[in-house]
Amino acid sequence: MTVRVLLADDQALFREALTTLLEVQPGIEVVGEAANGDDAVRISAAARPDVVLMDLRMPVLDGIAATARLRAEQPDVRVIALTTFDDDEDVFAALRAGAVGYLLKDVTSSRLVEALVAAARGETVLQPSVTAKLVARVVQMPADAAPAAPSAHPLSEREVALVRLLADGLSNREIAGALYLAEGTVKNLVSSVLSKLGVRDRTQAALRARDLGILRP
Repeated sequence: MTVRVLLADDQALFREALTTLLEVQPGIEVVGEAANGDDAVRISAAARPDVVLMDLRMPVLDGIAATARLRAEQPDVRVIALTTFDDDEDVFAALRAGAVGYLLKDVTSSRLVEALVAAARGETVLQPSVTAKLVARVVQMPADAAPAAPSAHPLSEREVALVRLLADGLSNREIAGALYLAEGTVKNLVSSVLSKLGVRDRTQAALRARDLGILRP
């Protein structure tokens, strides 16, 4: 599988550096660059990327507005916000606009490639600090119903440990290290957790775990 990527950032030097970095990664193809959100929407329509790496603060049309337009006009395209800032306003605005990921520009190259592949598969990819903000926000929100007792859920003890790490924003590799498991085993466990909880991605799993009383206060 080759993941087709469009880069949207108003800093030409950053785009060039990121293109150089990604072009040597197996399974990644950079299919275009855009200097603002309006160009990102237009170029995406022609280039048909799988994932757009979207800076949020750009001229002409900012990344949040561009994300909303992309989701409305090209719903198959996945957007990952890639930015310097992780303040609450930007995080929640980007996610509300339809971004499936939020990463900071200090992310490692290996984590960025993992995020691109995961996003292309339809998964949610979030910086750990962003996941912590999201989980903290939703834990404070009232659930649709009273939370179930911690024992009233279908997860094994090991799956409970995994979902707590998952809610903290850890990648499969980091979870594997924390639980002393093979990365392939963690991947299978994540799939099992999503299936048992009846959700599609990690963020939804965190929300469901909140409702079930699995997450620690």
